[in-house]
Amino acid sequence: MLPLNLPAYETKLCEQDGKTQILDPLRKCYVVLTPEEWVRQHFVNYLCTCKAFPAALMANEVQIALNGMKRRCDTVVYDKELRPRVIVEYKAPTVKITKDVFAQISRYNLTLKVDYLIVSNGLKHYCCRMDYERNCYTFLQEIPEYGAIVTGR
Repeated sequence: MLPLNLPAYETKLCEQDGKTQILDPLRKCYVVLTPEEWVRQHFVNYLCTCKAFPAALMANEVQIALNGMKRRCDTVVYDKELRPRVIVEYKAPTVKITKDVFAQISRYNLTLKVDYLIVSNGLKHYCCRMDYERNCYTFLQEIPEYGAIVTGR
């Protein structure tokens, strides 16, 4: 797998049915190791270890209904009252982050109405804060700590 612009950590890998799998601590199981999954696991680790996001308040592959169709958010972060506060969308390192990626995560947000949207391909990371009163969003220089997200500071 490609090196990422995220802290390295000791991944747990195994082989099953001829495919390499990686442990997903949030789902508590091994999943097929794809380039996007490589990004997801490193990014979740980064959020937990560097930004103090509690793993117990994060979920991967969260199913939502959007226009009568089932979709899955890559990662959703909740507050202590289990209200969704952040949606994270991952792409493989070879995939450029474009307007289409933000359109995708914005559609998911029509259902969840979170405060922050984050997109990463493991090399570049973008975070924006939603402003529902002015119907706009602001890109941030860096991803806030979990405490700042849930307190709104």
